[in-house]
Amino acid sequence: MENRLDALFASVPDFSGVLLVAEKGKPVYHKAFGFKNFETKEPLTTSSIFEVASVSKQFTAMTIMMLYEQGKLSFDDPVEKYIPGLPYPGVTIRHLLNHTSGLPDYQAVMDAHWDKTKVAGNADNIAYLIQYQPPVLFEPGARYQYSNTGYMLLASIMEKVSGEDFIRFCRARFFRFFNMTKTDIRTQEEKKNLKDMALGHIYVKEKQRYMPADSFPAFNYAIWLGNRKGPGRVSSTTEDLLKWDRALYGNRLVEPETLRQAFSPAILNDGTLSQYGFGWVLEQNPRLGKVVRHSGDNPGYRTEYIRYIDADKTVVLICNNDHEKLSVIVKGVEDIMSREHP
Repeated sequence: MENRLDALFASVPDFSGVLLVAEKGKPVYHKAFGFKNFETKEPLTTSSIFEVASVSKQFTAMTIMMLYEQGKLSFDDPVEKYIPGLPYPGVTIRHLLNHTSGLPDYQAVMDAHWDKTKVAGNADNIAYLIQYQPPVLFEPGARYQYSNTGYMLLASIMEKVSGEDFIRFCRARFFRFFNMTKTDIRTQEEKKNLKDMALGHIYVKEKQRYMPADSFPAFNYAIWLGNRKGPGRVSSTTEDLLKWDRALYGNRLVEPETLRQAFSPAILNDGTLSQYGFGWVLEQNPRLGKVVRHSGDNPGYRTEYIRYIDADKTVVLICNNDHEKLSVIVKGVEDIMSREHP
């Protein structure tokens, strides 16, 4: 397997990132390629910190599952029970978890109306949804459509129900509890001061080089939406995400039945299934069995987190130069995993 993976990365010489492959929680391949900073040429290490973007959603979903087990909410509670004034009746917590709410994109509303000299948080996002009332995309439960709005609202519901700050809750229950020492939900300033932070980069054809993602207008939303909670913002390492993988086995977070719901498809209004659970995309591999996974995409960053839960194998691939061949690399890694499985 090591030779095959080495050959795969040798075929993409300008890839920058880290790959971790583990079997039963033990790393069997863990290598870094490329640079933390393409201008200084400081090399990446296997303990470098990356933005994991929407891989963050599984942490948000877990906060809700923990509150569910404490009897503080139900998955089928209406959202307006916790966020009064939200002009979208019929949406439940379950709809938010599995992206079947039909809610409009909060970022589009903020982009159109928010004063971008200020930094917005969830309360601002919700206030603008209430004020401008963009129309729903479809009836709740009618179909699947990925929604950052849903996960922003979940973090706000979590705070309302628990009385705790979302970031402090994640630190105490997840990052610190499982010794994920390099994982956190950080401000832009905190990330700039991190020695181990891998900077996101984007390739500019005209200049024939990779440039820092924060020098492009596409990055700006990460600044003026910099206090958002729920859809993203976790930064982590491959090693820490393996610790999270181990925490998801056994009963260390929630009971098996609750976790089973997270790994079960959504039932749509017409009775068909949508293969997204609570913060996880669901798949079936012919040789390796059940797979739960998620990707993340921020300017300059791409993440793939794949858990073969029947076979107890784990793949964490984090990239900081948004490589155009990342999908080819991911498919190559998955093919090697299947081929190597007895």
